[in-house]
Amino acid sequence: MEFFLEVLIGGLLAGLMYSLVAIGFVLIYKASGVFNFAQGAMVLFAALTFVSLLERGVPFWGAFAVTLLSMLMLAWAIERMVLRPLVNRPPITLFMATLGLSYIIEGLAQTLWGAQVHGLDLGISDEPFEVAGLLLSQFDLFAAGTAGLLVLALSLLFNKTRVGISLRAVADDQLAALSIGIKLQKVWMIVWAVAGFVGLVAGLLWGARLGVQFSLSLIVLKALPVLIIGGFTSIGGAIVGGLIIGASEKLAEVYLGPVIGGGIENWFPYVLALLFLLVRPAGIFGERAIERV
Repeated sequence: MEFFLEVLIGGLLAGLMYSLVAIGFVLIYKASGVFNFAQGAMVLFAALTFVSLLERGVPFWGAFAVTLLSMLMLAWAIERMVLRPLVNRPPITLFMATLGLSYIIEGLAQTLWGAQVHGLDLGISDEPFEVAGLLLSQFDLFAAGTAGLLVLALSLLFNKTRVGISLRAVADDQLAALSIGIKLQKVWMIVWAVAGFVGLVAGLLWGARLGVQFSLSLIVLKALPVLIIGGFTSIGGAIVGGLIIGASEKLAEVYLGPVIGGGIENWFPYVLALLFLLVRPAGIFGERAIERV
């Protein structure tokens, strides 16, 4: 039982790392209906910029501030040059635009900082320590705490402020929001900026976990099952989806792996997501689209 709990809790903590990436998708999709495939590239750009500044002698918090500023500028450029000109275009057009944008951001990162692999040390030990007889990773606990604080801050921002009210209005009906004086471009800019900050946090944690390399952008693929299960329009759904994916893939690897072969952890989340699509296409917390025929 202790081993089962260790695997389960380890999976739950790892799932929160997936949720950090998924939250960036949710923010942009909720505000503009755009599935931002470039979110993975934004995570890579943030991590690569931060670690490159550190290696050039910039202090930790100085590198963090410069990286955050660069992510805000990147978000502004994306909203102004890509999203705004393509407003009211078909969703597939916007999706293809973000797909192309992901390659542009990766190319920009390589041009600025090179293509070599970097190690990133945040000063957080990954050695396990014992809690109530269970061995837990210190890094995973730190990442879980960071994810929890981030979700709390975003919940307060979008539920208790005028920006949050404007965001919910835009998500419900863009034309109605425009009719009462809400500036659509301003809301989009704020959302993209927040998504850039989330990408920075996710980039630092994933970079410290896996190393800062260009395969880091593929973490976007790991967030897809999280979004399908939790729902594309719910921040809480991203957290719940991440917990489900993290726990299920670890348990499947440990208990099903010896029976049907290893490597289950890589593809089991997509099987689970496919089952959810068949039963509940909108996800657990997703909003069902109702269209007049």
